Amino acid sequence: MANQYLGFDLSTQQLKGIIVESDLKLLHEAKVDFDADFAKYGIEKGVLTNPGEGEVFAPVAMWLEAIDLVLHRLKEQGADFSKIRGISGAGMQHGTVFWSQDAEALLGGLDGGKSLLEQLAGGAKGERKGAFSHPFSPNWQDASTQKQCDKFDVALGNPESLAETTGSKAHHRFSGPQILRFHQKYPEAYKATSRISLVSSFLASIFLGKVAPIDIGDVCGANLWDIKKGQWQEDLLGLAAGDEGVEDLKSKLGDVPQDGGLGFGTISSYFVKRYNFPSETQIIAFTGDNPSTILALPLRSSDAIVSLGTSTTFLMSTPQYKPDPAYHFFNHPTTPGLYMFMLCYKNGGLAREHIRDAINKQSSSTDPKSWASFNEAATTTPVLGQADSKTDPARLGLFFPRPEIVPNVKAGTWRYLYSEKKLTPVQADDSKSWPVLGDARAILESQFLSLRLRSQNLVEKQGNLPAQPRRIYLVGGGAVNPAIADLAGQVLGGADGVYKLDIGGNACALGAAYKAAWGTGRRDKETFEDFLEERWNEEGFVKRICDGYRKGVWERYGDALQGFEELEKTVVKESGEGTIGAESKAGGKVDG
Repeated sequence: MANQYLGFDLSTQQLKGIIVESDLKLLHEAKVDFDADFAKYGIEKGVLTNPGEGEVFAPVAMWLEAIDLVLHRLKEQGADFSKIRGISGAGMQHGTVFWSQDAEALLGGLDGGKSLLEQLAGGAKGERKGAFSHPFSPNWQDASTQKQCDKFDVALGNPESLAETTGSKAHHRFSGPQILRFHQKYPEAYKATSRISLVSSFLASIFLGKVAPIDIGDVCGANLWDIKKGQWQEDLLGLAAGDEGVEDLKSKLGDVPQDGGLGFGTISSYFVKRYNFPSETQIIAFTGDNPSTILALPLRSSDAIVSLGTSTTFLMSTPQYKPDPAYHFFNHPTTPGLYMFMLCYKNGGLAREHIRDAINKQSSSTDPKSWASFNEAATTTPVLGQADSKTDPARLGLFFPRPEIVPNVKAGTWRYLYSEKKLTPVQADDSKSWPVLGDARAILESQFLSLRLRSQNLVEKQGNLPAQPRRIYLVGGGAVNPAIADLAGQVLGGADGVYKLDIGGNACALGAAYKAAWGTGRRDKETFEDFLEERWNEEGFVKRICDGYRKGVWERYGDALQGFEELEKTVVKESGEGTIGAESKAGGKVDG
């Protein structure tokens, strides 16, 4: 009987469950769509909102119902849970779940004849105690913690020091500021809280039958963990804990195991009785959605995943820890000594579409959504708009139809000419210096130059080639566009080339299932990357679509980086927001 492994992905709008065999081939897949299946909770796009305070949150009871329902749907598809040997999962990052004093007893005493909702959710009128001291979990879109973020940003001196210690400056959605606000707004509920989980460790706890530890990768999304020291940062804990004190909050959060593949124990008897799981099924550490995504393929050091969806997200595995307030560092979810570097931009696909539409309007295209004219303009315009690289100035621009966080500026478009280390602004009506068609190449160069600027000190030499990514993996809607892929390779390089990664919307759940297989079946000291590479079918998921590094071209973009960095500084000085502000999720799902 072939062993099987179960992976979950609990995101804002869905709970997905997938099963893979020991050769990592996908067997079964099922999902619960919160809006479609649980409209009774009054949610929209998976959440409830309180606009007056900027709150965005989800009912934990809904997630409990979703767990039973997704297992039921997997069973309907023919899944045989008696073959499952390991379970892991991914949860949307930064959400917090507050357990009551009764939680452990309730989790450990579940009756297989009743649903999770019946036994763990409290009564609507308080007639029955439940497993939670607060019925809601703040979502990553929550923007209610500006005052708390201001305190976190100065707790260690400044945002730079906070980023150096925790991997990120303060962010609205991060668990530390969220816990501080929860403590301040609901002091009695905070006192009644026995443990605090992240979304990932909440999900693990249900399957474990007791409160599970927080994962070593996911804990970095809290502004509470000292990454280099591998322990809770007590000054930051003290800030969030208030009068109850550091030790109280430390006990609520629990210990964080350093081994990302650690088995927390065997599955709760509830799932053995209700769904026929083997009693020896191992529960392997559940992690965050972004860390889980990089586990969906054997990502090697200096490999990069670039998501080209509505937003742009850049994930890279690196042995170097060089944090900065402009981006994020997390512990790697499986491999000690590696870190996950993450960038996220609000302006991605929508910015490219804005320019596509303008070009189509000028060319009177019969299909206003066609990319043909945009692609032709992007690929026929010379590098940096320079017909002669020795005499013509380089065109450098920023194109932000939405306010941006990297860099932190208001919405706008800025076009400059760069020559002899000087920037000269281009007027909007100067079609001679900058024709409309020039925007097609300029926006792609701008987006990829920003990625290169911020990742250049983290990549390594590739054989005889200069330091650059080994491979570029493209995902998301923009990955199918050949012009975008080609410009990605020209600007970013990629010693082995540019690849399209096609795993549908399953990246997080697949990464979780692979983690379950590795955690359960790894040989002594076998790394996740080695384990996965031995079993992973690259031909089924990956297609090489173009060259990466092109000698001469890549170097020209390197020369332009100084001008691009100066352009960003100029725009920030003129139009910077200067706040933590309304952010996109740092790394919305990179599977699209």
